[in-house]
Amino acid sequence: MIKIGIIGFGLIGGSIARALKARADVETVAMSRSEAPLKDGVSEGVLAAYSLDDFSIFAGCKYIFVCTPVDKIPEYVEKLLPVIDKDCIITDVGSTKYGIYRSMQAFDGIKFIAGHPMAGSEKTGFSAADEHLYENAYYILAPNENVTPAELEDFKGLVRLMGALPLEIDPKHHDHIVAAISHVPHIIASALAATVKQLDDDKELMHTIAAGGFKDTTRIAASSPEIWTSICFENRDEILKVADSFIEIFKRYRDDVANNAKDDFYARFEDAKNYRDTFSGKRGTDNYHTLRVDIVDEQGVLAKIVALLSLNGVDIKNIGITNSREYAGGVLQMDFDKKEHRDKGADVLKAAGYAVKE
Repeated sequence: MIKIGIIGFGLIGGSIARALKARADVETVAMSRSEAPLKDGVSEGVLAAYSLDDFSIFAGCKYIFVCTPVDKIPEYVEKLLPVIDKDCIITDVGSTKYGIYRSMQAFDGIKFIAGHPMAGSEKTGFSAADEHLYENAYYILAPNENVTPAELEDFKGLVRLMGALPLEIDPKHHDHIVAAISHVPHIIASALAATVKQLDDDKELMHTIAAGGFKDTTRIAASSPEIWTSICFENRDEILKVADSFIEIFKRYRDDVANNAKDDFYARFEDAKNYRDTFSGKRGTDNYHTLRVDIVDEQGVLAKIVALLSLNGVDIKNIGITNSREYAGGVLQMDFDKKEHRDKGADVLKAAGYAVKE
């Protein structure tokens, strides 16, 4: 049994605790600002013990995950150093890596692995934690020079136990990548939600009729403002570079509309669509096989479909409802690991009278 420490027991820290409890022989202790989620963790058997302010609880830990906003990590690390063993590995889960990687250089001899699990949710708190959150998701790692190759391999093994896919990336390059695929998209989603709020009329008709397309595009705007303010200002330089590129590209779209340049506008849409299609069904290194089913909004319909597929030996990997009829694909989306499962599922559902879009 190994002892694991977690500081910050919300969605990310709680999901780590649940994933490891389900898959490994671990004793997990935690600290957080609020006592309520820590009590819940103990009552569920996910945590062995907790503290609100006593760092000695982390003595004997092999790994400690600091799951706090990135600007708070150094002060927690400073408080950990007097109580942890010299071989204890400290890691974080922040969405930026270069700044925290450099700040750890101030702590002589520390074994630190900058980490970023590329998974999450707009939901927050331990109540939203999910032991399956990291399955097939990339988990970025950037170890400092004090971490030996053997220690890094051991930590990669722990990451794999959570179901994630460890991937080493230079911390500065990491920050440029996530500025483009995560941080600026969050800003755009927030700005779009703010735009609709500003343009809506007194009757709030935009708010009333906004459906799946708008909700899907702005879903991440519902994420924690505290966390995302910290992330964006920590990665300020890279975000500015990417934002400038986005503004330049968006202006081309606007100019095409203003100049009635339909052919150019169409070409931009087509090029973006073709690129976006290459992402379909991908998570981590898995290529999922997807089908969509148009369903009636009535009680029990989802259970009927799942039961029907299960009885026919069809294994569903992911399932979700978009609550939107804006697209011909329908409202229920199911992903399958294997093409033969997707094909069999489609045949079974068609035979049962469902409208299936593969």
